[in-house]
Amino acid sequence: MTMRTRPLGTTGPQVSALGLGCMGMSALYGEADRAESIATLHAALEAGVTLLDTGDFYGMGHNEMLIGEALRAAPAARREQALVSVKFGALRGPDGSWLGYDGRPAAVKNFAAHSLQRLGVDHIDVYRIARLDPDVPIEETVGAISELVEKGYVRHIGLSEVGAGTIRRAAATAPVSDLQIEYSLISRGIEDEILPTTRELGIGITAYGVLSRGLISGHFTADRQLGAGDFRAMSPRFQGDNLRHNLNLVEALRKIAEQKGVSVAQIAIAWVLSRGEDIVPLVGARRRDRLTEALGALDVTLEPADLAAIEEAVPAGAAAGDRYPAAQMAHLES
Repeated sequence: MTMRTRPLGTTGPQVSALGLGCMGMSALYGEADRAESIATLHAALEAGVTLLDTGDFYGMGHNEMLIGEALRAAPAARREQALVSVKFGALRGPDGSWLGYDGRPAAVKNFAAHSLQRLGVDHIDVYRIARLDPDVPIEETVGAISELVEKGYVRHIGLSEVGAGTIRRAAATAPVSDLQIEYSLISRGIEDEILPTTRELGIGITAYGVLSRGLISGHFTADRQLGAGDFRAMSPRFQGDNLRHNLNLVEALRKIAEQKGVSVAQIAIAWVLSRGEDIVPLVGARRRDRLTEALGALDVTLEPADLAAIEEAVPAGAAAGDRYPAAQMAHLES
């Protein structure tokens, strides 16, 4: 398969049409197999996936070190094609607690220094604060990243989970390649104001949560037991009546997928791909079989009749429950 590419906005790089979100290999979804994670990273690179997304707080640096290890062991040609996107700024306690976000210029440079070391690279391809620091103007945070760009430590500036006003202020400070934000069949909040703003400004979208943390993958069941360290055990969409309602949406989507001869995950990913060439979905596969399934979405063509059926089965706003618990929703300016 020849991997298709898409631009990360008008100022960013060309990247694979699907990116690999690596968080689950280190944190928040229960135990992961290290060897399988590295094998999945290598399989992604071999398939032509170039965009690897991580955060310096995923497993308190574990995820960056894992990616660094995988890149060192990859063939030179594959290693050189990899583009690493890093989120920073989340403050963690020794017990794993979340302590807020730090977007001060000195902190930005400090976070970058540690990421470069853990990844074992001389530059970060896309660098972005994970959530807006309410105490630091976005101009100061983006300005600090811009200084890192000037010095060659960062190639492109990104944003994450911010609203239209902040996007405009950031773009007026320095060129912004893309906004990373949740976008899926059951998380469509960006369509009203944020997506029109990014398109007006020539900023791309890297869409995470395209399978809503496995909820609309077709593999999640109502009787699945989640461990205490699994984010989904606290997520409103995975609780009680909300879960039952949301899984009914999945079954409606499954009927359409079966008619197309594809999996539920593939049709959900293909729907995000169909939203525009300026949108790059991130798939959170941490096993090779799940990666293979996700890549199959690139071969799915959704005709107007398919899109109409999908919209009828899973209309905008159909999901039950917020996408994060209340305390984390408070950090989402978007």
